[in-house]
Amino acid sequence: MKAAVITFPGSNCDRDLAVAFERAGADVVRVWHKEGELPKGIDIVGVPGGFSFGDYLRCGAIAAQSPVARAVRDHAARGGYVLGICNGFQILTETGLLPGALMRNASLKFVCKALHLRVETSDSAFTNLWKKGDTPRIPVAHHDGNYTIDPEGLARLRGEDRIAFTYVENPNGAMADIAGVLSENRRVLGMMPHPERVVEAAQGGTDGSVLFRSLMAAMAVA
Repeated sequence: MKAAVITFPGSNCDRDLAVAFERAGADVVRVWHKEGELPKGIDIVGVPGGFSFGDYLRCGAIAAQSPVARAVRDHAARGGYVLGICNGFQILTETGLLPGALMRNASLKFVCKALHLRVETSDSAFTNLWKKGDTPRIPVAHHDGNYTIDPEGLARLRGEDRIAFTYVENPNGAMADIAGVLSENRRVLGMMPHPERVVEAAQGGTDGSVLFRSLMAAMAVA
């Protein structure tokens, strides 16, 4: 698997994401946001967490207009895989690759803690090594993680089995406790929790490594 990890001004989880891919066995290249094209042969694009462009306009809104964002959209349109984490999730909704929006936390406070997610589907390249109902412990760190979507959109996500993760205990007011969603072709995942922060025991857990190993397993049989 060959992975590209994007860096925007204000990204702060890009190295963590690159290391998580590498530990799973991927070849990783780093891509600056001003690049208009992705390197050849990329299987998956990682859009990391952080505060792209300082979140000055709206979380992810400016990053979604970067040259590399167009390349990521083209990659997804060709059937390529994309993983957006935290600010990366926000960017993917701003680009239109995923439905819904990430709003201010209901508490109006920044939330930073480890909590349990519930795996809602194992039918994706990102979750195939989990079983539905598994509860991995993954940290969150965000101020705008309140996932919001209209009732018709929520019904569609549910009907198409595109809710990847929910929160066991909702930390931000997200509709239907949603922590992560999949695209229509199931090859784009956006999630607010940070699996790349728990891929080594020294980090306090390895639950996040399952996602990256799932990707490697899916690529091996693709």
